[in-house]
Amino acid sequence: MQDYSSHDAIGLAQLVRHGDVSVPELVEAAIARVERLDRRINAVVYRDFDRAREMAAGPLPDGPFTGVPFLVKDFGISVAGWPCTSGSRFCAEVVDRQDSGLTRRYREAGVVMLGRGASSEYGIVGNVETSLFGATRNPWNTDHIAGGSSGGSAAAVAAGMVPMAHASDGLGSIRIPAACCGLVGMKPTRDRVPNLPDGFDYAMGFCIDHVVTRSVRDSAAMLDATGLPEPGSPYAIPGKAGQYLDEVSRSPGKLRIAWSPDTPSGQPLDPEVLKVLEHTAAALAALGHEVRAESIGVDHRAVARARAPVSAANFAAGMRRVIDRVGREPREDELEPMTWAALQGSRAVTGEQAFWGYQELRMLMRGVVQRFDCFDVYLCPVMTAPPPRIGFSDPASVTPRDLGKRQMAMFPFAALFNFTGQPSLSLPLGMSTQGLPIGMMFTARYADEATLYRLAGQLEKELPWAQRRPQVWA
Repeated sequence: MQDYSSHDAIGLAQLVRHGDVSVPELVEAAIARVERLDRRINAVVYRDFDRAREMAAGPLPDGPFTGVPFLVKDFGISVAGWPCTSGSRFCAEVVDRQDSGLTRRYREAGVVMLGRGASSEYGIVGNVETSLFGATRNPWNTDHIAGGSSGGSAAAVAAGMVPMAHASDGLGSIRIPAACCGLVGMKPTRDRVPNLPDGFDYAMGFCIDHVVTRSVRDSAAMLDATGLPEPGSPYAIPGKAGQYLDEVSRSPGKLRIAWSPDTPSGQPLDPEVLKVLEHTAAALAALGHEVRAESIGVDHRAVARARAPVSAANFAAGMRRVIDRVGREPREDELEPMTWAALQGSRAVTGEQAFWGYQELRMLMRGVVQRFDCFDVYLCPVMTAPPPRIGFSDPASVTPRDLGKRQMAMFPFAALFNFTGQPSLSLPLGMSTQGLPIGMMFTARYADEATLYRLAGQLEKELPWAQRRPQVWA
């Protein structure tokens, strides 16, 4: 298939459905591209091509993506018989015993799983440069980061190896790599995509799974396939009026859109990011939306104080489960310095501190959610600057303290909407002078992915990105 990479996932599934191409042909096309391109970007850390070929040759579920090649992030969800290192030397020998609930939903959607995309160690860093696998590089410029923690998935999709891939987002880990790699990255509403029985971390309500894609319709259709009620989910299932795929082609109407160049630190945005933000706001106004400059109105320092003990305690509890699975405590040389420091510090957090932080965070987030009574969508950048060079946030060479500061400076916007649970979407609406993508982030009211997909469909048509091609392209 010479034109394999020019199709999105829905397009490939339609070719299969109409008999224009076979599933084995799709899978071989994807395998060939992984084998040829991945040496340049280091996105795929586990390959199960033999089993993928077996699946392609046999009957597959009749789903919206039957036969479409797919990658699963190396963190968070289980695939029976596959290793899941979580980007860590400590978990290098861990093998999953059964599929996660979300894995089963992906299979029911018809995808053919080829392997795992690289993740930062335990998803901590917004970039993938691990001691276990090395750096995952940005297909647009391999001297720069692909973002994280879902960086392998994003790099593989951007390079045309697969049309979409699994990703997860606890503090921005779908939206950050989507912004770095020029993709569509939707963080759905809290618990929209349950992952039982493995979703212990999801009980906090911060983490959510979905995919990174090149087209808006692929993101919408996969959320239709996986965003279903599941007994035992820790939160009430958010309601929806209809299929998200249908929303993509509908007019969003006249939306009230607030936007702001303000950063939590008060430091100005990089001029290139500010230019794209202002251009996006102007384009939205030209499309007939009511657009006004308005801050989200949150005390970012108070949020940081509240979430610190919560995140720390949650990480300590998650690592306890990992340690129980491995059967022993990690040695210091088996964890990256940032992870080791986080583990030691998190174990010092008291229950009182953790619950105070959680209560405080919930009260602060009520104020953010109430701000959306005044507007329908909030626009801001995903990052304060274009993707930095490899090494900027390398956990092995940057001290934990400096790494934390660099992360807060580069990725300060996304985490807020993990805490509120609202849907938040990155769209590739700009490019830097160095040819690197710049993502804009759109956030809607709780459970209102429909508005975001309608707006994204409009912007995909008016400010198209589909014909852009990175340096590393299939």
